[in-house]
Amino acid sequence: MVVRAFIFPGQGSQFVGMGQDLAAAFGAARDVLGEVDEILSQRLSKLMFEGPAEDLTLTENAQPALMAVSLAVLRVLEREGGMNLAEKAVLVAGHSLGEYSALAAAGGLSVAETARLLRLRGSAMQKAVAPGEGAMAALLGTDLDQATAICNDAAIDPETGLRQIVQPANDNGGGQVVISGNKAAVERAVELSRQRGIKRALLLPVSAPFHCALMAPAADAMEEALATAPIAAPMIPLVSNISAAKMTEPDDIRRLLVEQVTGMVRWRESMLAMASMGVSSFVELGAGKVLSGLAKRIVPEAEVLSIGTPADIEGFLKTL
Repeated sequence: MVVRAFIFPGQGSQFVGMGQDLAAAFGAARDVLGEVDEILSQRLSKLMFEGPAEDLTLTENAQPALMAVSLAVLRVLEREGGMNLAEKAVLVAGHSLGEYSALAAAGGLSVAETARLLRLRGSAMQKAVAPGEGAMAALLGTDLDQATAICNDAAIDPETGLRQIVQPANDNGGGQVVISGNKAAVERAVELSRQRGIKRALLLPVSAPFHCALMAPAADAMEEALATAPIAAPMIPLVSNISAAKMTEPDDIRRLLVEQVTGMVRWRESMLAMASMGVSSFVELGAGKVLSGLAKRIVPEAEVLSIGTPADIEGFLKTL
């Protein structure tokens, strides 16, 4: 018996043209994209289809856009294919902003409310740190313990002796840890990584240092927004980025979504936790195949599928 979890991608999976083939093929997809456009008072779908890429990559656009594509795929599966999520999956999870997509997929939030929250989240994260003050880097060929040790050593400014912020932001698994913090400290961590034989260490082209203590102003903004957001208990449990455990209580979900803004995304542990709960198949819904690639490395014995196109949808529905 296949025990399935649906997983939802995060920032970095966006690309110009995302969702366009879905909208052309399915009314259910057009409805989702239209609903997001309406609540944001923006032709976000046009930006998704046509670019320019630099505008789509802006955090406040990329976050609701990625959610919209994920939910469009899900709605097509439900409406065109007659799929019932609660019958076909036992858990949902999403990477960073994907956690909001997962919650919406499981009925914990409406599409419109999710789009509103993600627009606010993206804007708040962008404004939390002045341009040029923060950075992120990917360390490839390492593990969380080694990355944490490097961050601890790189945090001290050799000129002033003061401690700056640099910390693991995403434990993605498959030997990949992303770090985040003050730009100078992140640059020191990259240099230390190279000195200590890390396979590859590179600065990432991001607009802000996500998932670190510098995001505290954005966490405050999300705490205020989530306090009144109409979150319902999801129809199946959500595996939290912060706890790597399943959650169903709306107040717990609210608290962890706030903590997620400054906290590390424990994706590797989340995937292993879902596998330990009996999940044998991971299905990524939405743009790109980033999470599918990570899943194959973290849980190599599991079946891994990525569904983002009409052809993907047709093929998946035949397996149900």
